[in-house]
Amino acid sequence: MPKTPASTLPDQALVHAIAGGDQEALRTLNQRYGQALAAVAGRILDDKADAEEVAADVLWQVWRQAVVFDPARGSVGAWLMTLVRSRAIDRLRARNVRLRPLTGSSSVAEVPDATFDLQAAQTRNLVAAALKNLGENERAVLELAYYSDLSQSAIAAKTGLPLGTVKSRIRSALIKLKEALRGSGDQGAS
Repeated sequence: MPKTPASTLPDQALVHAIAGGDQEALRTLNQRYGQALAAVAGRILDDKADAEEVAADVLWQVWRQAVVFDPARGSVGAWLMTLVRSRAIDRLRARNVRLRPLTGSSSVAEVPDATFDLQAAQTRNLVAAALKNLGENERAVLELAYYSDLSQSAIAAKTGLPLGTVKSRIRSALIKLKEALRGSGDQGAS
């Protein structure tokens, strides 16, 4: 039985497919709501880069927590807008705390930014190291999926691999990345 293309599914079915690990469904949800999420975040944050990052964070949250969506509480669109509004307000509050001058000299006020920059650099290094530890086959399809924004079908066509192989490699790579980053997060906490 052929699979229904994600682009034709209603929103609730997309969220259900995402809960089952369907990346194409997440891509479709992003195409439907990504700009609206960024626009809502942009109105709150008044910063395009922050707004796009918040919208991406919301989609990542949907990927991880699609199973908690309850259609009885509202539509998918309302759920997404609630998530983006909450995240944008949290980001705005965090930004205001970082920008609020501390009592004392101005050199002390710069410490939170340096700490944030250091943490961001450490996170980038952890992700880069985790990517390097992937097999070449897994890394190649993952890079095509995320950096070139290709669908799994397009990756299969471009590489000449069977679609099932592409799906397996992407899933395997994501699991390995998750485990590697979870392990490095545990080490950083101790």
